[in-house]
Order: sequence, then structure tokens, then C-alpha cells
Amino acid sequence: MTAPNPTKVSAGRSTGNAPRKRRLHPAWMVAAVAFLALVGAAGFRAAPGVLMVPLQQEFGWSTTVLSLAVSINLVLFGLTAPFAAALMERFGIRAVTSVALCLIGLGSALTVFVNQSWQILLTWGVLIGLGTGSMALVFAATIANTWFSKNRGLVIGILTAGSAAGQLVFLPFIAVLAQSPGWRGASLLIAAGALAVVPLVLRWLKNSPADVGVQPYGAEEYSAEVQPTTAEPAAVPDVADADGTRAPNAAVRALQVLKRASKVRTFWALVAGFAICGATTNGLIGTHFIPSAHDHGMPETTAAGLLAVVGIFDIVGTIASGWLTDRFNPKVLLAVYYQFRGVGLLVLPVLLGSTVQPSMILFVVVYGLDWVATVPPTAAICRKVFGADGSVVFGWVFAAHQLGAAGAALLAGYIRDTTGHYTYAWIGAAAMCTVAAVISASIRKDAGKKDPVPVGA
Repeated sequence: MTAPNPTKVSAGRSTGNAPRKRRLHPAWMVAAVAFLALVGAAGFRAAPGVLMVPLQQEFGWSTTVLSLAVSINLVLFGLTAPFAAALMERFGIRAVTSVALCLIGLGSALTVFVNQSWQILLTWGVLIGLGTGSMALVFAATIANTWFSKNRGLVIGILTAGSAAGQLVFLPFIAVLAQSPGWRGASLLIAAGALAVVPLVLRWLKNSPADVGVQPYGAEEYSAEVQPTTAEPAAVPDVADADGTRAPNAAVRALQVLKRASKVRTFWALVAGFAICGATTNGLIGTHFIPSAHDHGMPETTAAGLLAVVGIFDIVGTIASGWLTDRFNPKVLLAVYYQFRGVGLLVLPVLLGSTVQPSMILFVVVYGLDWVATVPPTAAICRKVFGADGSVVFGWVFAAHQLGAAGAALLAGYIRDTTGHYTYAWIGAAAMCTVAAVISASIRKDAGKKDPVPVGA
């Protein structure tokens, strides 16, 4: 009997003479569901700026009190991220994501019952903070590093844009509902948006390529060009230990990675830059742009519409940044992004008014393009410098992002209560962006260019 010709058999092909049509790689389905999960989790990101004034009018709470609730949320958002990345490695992406979405839904739904300030600190701050922290941008980095061996920068850019898409989807509706029937209806909308994605996550968000019997997207092409022993470590999913031994406790792993990363100068440069990034996005514009515009006589729905425009161009800017990150030195991109943002913040006090002028439209377009364009190059540097630890390291860098946002949100609220305006907050943020640009430009020359030995090696 004649033995079958082994040259007729290959991955993705039939044993006949005609090749079988290659189907869509499962990584793209996982990325699509991850995008929807980020959209569902992003509803609350649009809420504080819109709901702050209605809550003040109903309960008489100060801007500082509500800013404190947002700050608690942002602190937990940030500090949860590195542990969430380790939990995803330990228990799987699907389980952690589902629990996170349920926490966001629960926290937002319970908000309708608050009548004392400590209760808004619990719902806005603790519950939603823990949930959104587990669905932080480190989630995008984990999906990209686990499921993709090529086009990682582009994938991170697309997934990061999911948060902007969530703002775009929810913000106009939240603004309308906050006017009539009221802010409670807006809170229920946020809860419904988060919970609606859970069934999709449970059905389609697989933990790793091994779960469906494939390699990460692009791994086949890479392995065809090099010997398996020289394949880059990041091409192997970080979900479990390579030797099959039990993975360490998630908290222990996160802290071990932090200890190793803290010895590397590039880590602290990324931390400093990303802290300023958070301060100038979620902390200031995301939280206080609508109240500041309201101070100048602009209707809240109009200001919310401007933030929605920021969300539209954030999608474009972040995806474009991912494409650029795959092709150019990420530290140069970071320096340019931060400096452009600083210029925008410097002129913002002059642009605010009771009506929307063309100069304000230009501001929201430029600021939208720059909003989280910093994420793909930052994640790329983490992956290149820290190897297999890259996702968890990015979690710690993102923690700095949210700590910066929390500090800026609280400080801007205090400035508004004591001076009656936000001008000093905008000018101070512009100065910080220049600092971030200088720090980013100082990152060592080969960061993001050369594949290193992982920190833990």
C-alpha cells in the first residue's frame, strides 16, 4: 500500500490537490468581542461629567465631593489593572472580564438609590472602580499579546478605540436622559450596556489560542521563517507557565513583576508620562470639561456633544497610532503626542464660551486624535523592554495613568470651588504635557526597537 505523500498535508490545507479556503483566524473573533466588551465597560467613563451638575442640583453636594468619588474610581481603576492582568493569566480572560462587567452593571444600577454622599463614593468609586479597573486598557494589551504575533500595535489601537466608541455610543444618550427623565435613567442605561455584553463574552471570548487548537495570529508565518528555538518569547501566550506547572498567585506575580520593572529606568519614564496622560484626559477633560463649559454658559447637551466628537476622532487617532507604532520609534510618537496635547490645553480657556465656535471644533478634533493615541506606543515599549512580563508591566504603568487622573480630577474640583473657574487647572495641565514630552524623548534609544531578554530571565 502506498504511503500518503506528506507534502500534501499542511496546516489549513486539505489532503487533496486543491487547497482548502482558509477561514478567519479565531483571534479576530476574540478581538471583536473584546472590542464590544470595552464598549460596554466604557459607559461610565462618559457619565461623571454629565451627571455632576444634576447631582449637585438635587443633593447640594459640592464639586469636590463628586470629584472625590471620581478620584476613588480612578485610583481603583488604576490599581486594579496590574492585578487584573495577572488574574487573567491565572484564571483566564473570559472569567475576569465577565465579573468586571457585572461589577460595573451592579455599581451603576445601585446608584439610582443613593441619597447620601458616602453612597456615591461606594457606587461610583468602589464598585465601578473595581469593575472598570479589571477592564482597563491592560485588557487590550493582554488580548493582543496572547492572540497575535503580528499587527499587535494595530490590534491594541483598535481595542483601545473601544473605550472611545463606548463614550461615543453612551454620551449623547446619557446627556439627554440626564435632562429628562433624569440622571437615574442615565445610570440604568450604563448598567444595561455593561450587562448586555456578558453573554457574548461567555460564549466567544476564549482564553488562549490553545483553547481552540490554533497558534496566535501570524505565528505560522513567523515560524516558517525561523527555527522554533529562536522564536521571540512574546509570541507564546502568557496565560500559563510553559512547563505546565501551577502559575503563581496573581497578586504575588503582579508584585514580583513590579519589583523587577522598578529596577529599569524606562519603566519610570513610562510611569511619569502615563500619569500625566491620565491627568490630562480622564482626570481633567473627561471629568470637568462639561462643568467648565457649563460655567461659560454652554448647555450641557452641547458640551456632551463636543465630548462625543472627541470620542469619534479618538477612534481614528488611536487606530492610526497603532499603525504608526508598528512602523516608527514609539518614544518619538509619545513625545509628539504629549506636546500637541499641551498646546491644546493651553488655549482651551480662551476657546470656551456659551456657543460653539470653529476654533472649539478644531480643538475637539485635535484633542480627540491625541486622546489615547499614547496607548499603542506605550504598550509596545512595555512588550519590547520587558518581554513576557510586558502585559503586567503595562498594568502598572496604567495604574500610574489612573492615579494621575484621580489626582487631577480632585485637584481641579478644588480649584473650581476655591477660585470659581478652571483656568489654572488647564494651564497647569499644559505645562505637565511639556514635561511628559521631554521625559518620553529621554527614553533610551533602543526602547521599542530591539527585542530584549525578558526582565525575569
